[in-house]
Amino acid sequence: HRSDTALVAADEEGSAGADGPEDDRPAWDSKLQYVLAQVGFSVGLGNVWRFPYLCHQNGGGAFMLLYVLLLLIIGVPLFFMELAAGQSIRQGSIGVWKHISPRLAGIGYSSCMVCFFVALYYNVIIAWSLFYMGNSFQYPLPWEQCPVDMISNQTVKECASSSPTSYFWFRKALDISDSIDQSGEFNPIMTGCLLAAWALVCLAMIKGIKSSAKVMYFSSVFPYAVLICFLIRGAMLDGAVEGIKYMFYPKLEIWGEVQVWRQAATQVFFALGLGYGSVIAYSSYNPVHNNCHRDAIMVSGINFMTSVLASLVVFVVLGFRAKNIALDCVAAMAGMATTGSSEHWWPWFNISDPKSVTLQDYREWYSHYGTLLGSNITDCDLEREMSKGVEGTGLAFIAFTEAMALFPASPFWSTLFFLMLLNLGLSTMFGTMQGILTPLMDNFRVLGRHKTMLTVCSCILGFFIGLLFTQRSGNYFVTMFDDYSATLPLIIVVVFETFSVAWIYGADRFLDDVEVMLHWRPPVIYCYLWKYVCLLGMVGLLAASLLRMVFKRPTYTAWNHTTGSETSLEYPGWALVMLSMLIIVASLPVPIGYLLSFLRGGRSLPVEEGEIEPPRERYSKCNSAEPEPNNHHSPLDEDRNRPRSTFLPLGAEHYRLLPQQEEGEEEEDTGL
Repeated sequence: HRSDTALVAADEEGSAGADGPEDDRPAWDSKLQYVLAQVGFSVGLGNVWRFPYLCHQNGGGAFMLLYVLLLLIIGVPLFFMELAAGQSIRQGSIGVWKHISPRLAGIGYSSCMVCFFVALYYNVIIAWSLFYMGNSFQYPLPWEQCPVDMISNQTVKECASSSPTSYFWFRKALDISDSIDQSGEFNPIMTGCLLAAWALVCLAMIKGIKSSAKVMYFSSVFPYAVLICFLIRGAMLDGAVEGIKYMFYPKLEIWGEVQVWRQAATQVFFALGLGYGSVIAYSSYNPVHNNCHRDAIMVSGINFMTSVLASLVVFVVLGFRAKNIALDCVAAMAGMATTGSSEHWWPWFNISDPKSVTLQDYREWYSHYGTLLGSNITDCDLEREMSKGVEGTGLAFIAFTEAMALFPASPFWSTLFFLMLLNLGLSTMFGTMQGILTPLMDNFRVLGRHKTMLTVCSCILGFFIGLLFTQRSGNYFVTMFDDYSATLPLIIVVVFETFSVAWIYGADRFLDDVEVMLHWRPPVIYCYLWKYVCLLGMVGLLAASLLRMVFKRPTYTAWNHTTGSETSLEYPGWALVMLSMLIIVASLPVPIGYLLSFLRGGRSLPVEEGEIEPPRERYSKCNSAEPEPNNHHSPLDEDRNRPRSTFLPLGAEHYRLLPQQEEGEEEEDTGL
């Protein structure tokens, strides 16, 4: 622990200056505002369209058990660590890690870069939701039926080869090209929707947390109301029970697959929003003595229960969709079978009404006679339809829209669903943008004095760069950014965060500071989790992700308009360079920050013009046996029952920093 300054009591009031970074720091109006903000950021689109897919593909209930295990031993401790760090130091991600060690300043800048990349494509998804919500105010819904070619008076071939919902998504919404090489012109409708999305974000954040927190009252709560409505309505649908059974049926053998552990750990990691800096930014606006340990457990629990609720909704709706597809298949096959041999058909069914055939009766009949009637007669298997897992945009904009088109009053349910996606996206966008703006305003005075201008300029910049995603190949770039701009850089960031707290700063010392803050000491098991379990788990996840990228050439899913189907294509060379640059640019600040600090002899990075030096290293190490000089007195000394803290800064008006005059100071400053 470097010690180039000593903390002394200042006789002059306000000796630190009235311009300290904490004097006019905003704060939450209430605890409810803060909780809604953290829940709104952590509960995002991934809870609705990623978690159900992983649960569906990886053993149902067994995957949930594995997810809960990793949430408890990795997710909650790391989430608690970020909450405590932000609340203690009351700075954004840059200031927090610079406070712990000057050589770690790059961690915060990497977090800002990742947040910026994520914000670019995340707002495109909000734009898509706006487009679909706008098209939901008509009956019938525009994706219920295939359009007719006005010239030939026949169904459009591309739609006939796929489905009405797929055609509307790929052709009407995206007007997508056949590959990432075919950029094409800009989509004017999507460009307008993207402008509207950035305008919404800008207006909600223009006054900082004071304005965005007001929006959170609606954007964080409304999705739960919609999910509950969908669950109640979906439970009444035919096929809902089959969907829920398929979801919860456990397959414990999947615990032996490394790939499943990797996917579960990745989902825990992203579900809580670790590494973005947004958790740190939000907690930095809390009162110092807020119980962040309880917050960590509460928000993590709400996040998991939201994932379960969303999975229930998805599976009852997909069960209904699969049942309808299977029944349509039965009616079609029954009609074909009756034209064959009636002796095979009778006495199983009433051949005069093929639509009266039940799925169970058809499956029993097919097992006896299906193979005798030729290859055209197929097995209408409900489980086979359920096993066709869909995630991401495929779930929201194709499978779910197809199911909602079958609902009574389908425009109402469609509007509700896409309004829910809009609010889920906005609440996450608020947190992502806060992960960019808060560190910059905390560390640069000139930006802190022009918060409104910084917010507006950031949104304008985001819109113009986001035009990349509104061209005809834009969806492929969204996939690239989603797969590569955040995953590896964020894992690297969290590895360094965990290592710096557990080993550089010291896990025991960190708990000492949390004890000062909370007035009680969290369980000592957190020390071992941070030092060993979390760190090794994140390093293992990083290694697995790197190996997967090295041994499996990156691919993307493209739409072939000729066949009306999706195909998997390899990224061209220039795209591989681009995705590699995304990873490098987001990760590079970590080693650069360390190298610059090392080359300067271990000293803190020089304060640039307008930059605020964070209040780091103001106290001697916790439980230090070295006696304090008599003339060095701080208000903490008055409470002998409380340990001394290096992590928890007090008001700047109480202290000023003076250089130590101890012998040997120069040798210690060499950094050797």
